[in-house]
Amino acid sequence: MVVKSINQLEESTNCTYDVEDEWKAFDDSKAGVKGLVDSRISKIPCIFHTRKLDITENSSNDSKLSVPIIDLKDIRANPARRVEVIDQIRSACHEWGFFQVINHGIPVSVLDEMIDGIRRFHEQDADIRKEFYTRDRKKRVKYFSNGSFFPGQPVNWRDTFSFAVAPGPFKPELLPPICRDIAVEYSQKITDLGFTIFELLSEALGLDPSYLKELNCAEGLSIFGHYYPPCPEPELTIGTTKHTDSNFMTLLLQDQLGGLQVLHDDKWVNVPPVHGALVVNIGGLLQLITNDRFVSVYHRVLSQNIGPRISVASFFVNTCFPDNGASKVYGPIKELLSEENPPIYNDITIKDFFLDLYGKETLAAFSFS
Repeated sequence: MVVKSINQLEESTNCTYDVEDEWKAFDDSKAGVKGLVDSRISKIPCIFHTRKLDITENSSNDSKLSVPIIDLKDIRANPARRVEVIDQIRSACHEWGFFQVINHGIPVSVLDEMIDGIRRFHEQDADIRKEFYTRDRKKRVKYFSNGSFFPGQPVNWRDTFSFAVAPGPFKPELLPPICRDIAVEYSQKITDLGFTIFELLSEALGLDPSYLKELNCAEGLSIFGHYYPPCPEPELTIGTTKHTDSNFMTLLLQDQLGGLQVLHDDKWVNVPPVHGALVVNIGGLLQLITNDRFVSVYHRVLSQNIGPRISVASFFVNTCFPDNGASKVYGPIKELLSEENPPIYNDITIKDFFLDLYGKETLAAFSFS
């Protein structure tokens, strides 16, 4: 089916069903979207239907609509090069809220093996995957499909395997054997890169390189391995709904299939995969403490009839409630404020920040560690 208009799309999504019953049946299967694909469905369940989905894409030939790609080569050995990179990051964080980094220090072989490891987990026997299936946010290792369920909102065409790295204790023995070794290695390297990026972000704000690290922005880390199976009706659903990240920063590894888009100047812009690159995404907490110098922007993932698409999102934020920093207060960084640049936001604890965003009931079911 080729959707030519919003009306046609609305007609195609005219479902009559009990949404909660259908969701419960799907969730009780513990097989995720992968289980639906394995059952060889030709029509997707109504809970996945997205109404009024704008699937407009930007022109790949419009160079003005390209997420910046920043080369980190020689940033430690060459001071002039570091200054140039910091200028590029400052501009990207203010204008886009997204950029890609290359020559970041993580070997391409490690990136490729992490993609393969996440694929292996999701494509192993369903009965083995089900052993990890849970909605208990206190579990440090989880497999689930869609972090939360909101009646009236479409379910995303995506499954997720996640594990908490920090704050500790990080227990590798809890990870599934099929991807344990690479998950441990990747988590170590992504942690180190996260520290480096926070240094560069600090300098881009005109602050000491250790400033954001000393604010504990890198204290928490959870890694989410997303699996987007091929969809028989990609025009009817979405891989990941339009949203902004609420953390400090996300480092995203994506495979070569594409589908990630960023909203920029009211246009959806593709973030094309670059082999060996990582996507840096500014989160809402970083926008808050930088007083809008850095922006957190809407992004989404389109469904496709090819795949699967694999991505690995590393979220830097401390969301362990009620302990481990949930009571820490964040607000606009004082060094960035002046009469000409007064604070836009009030000081707030991390816990209240997420309560304001998601509400008490939603937060209890949210897929943070």
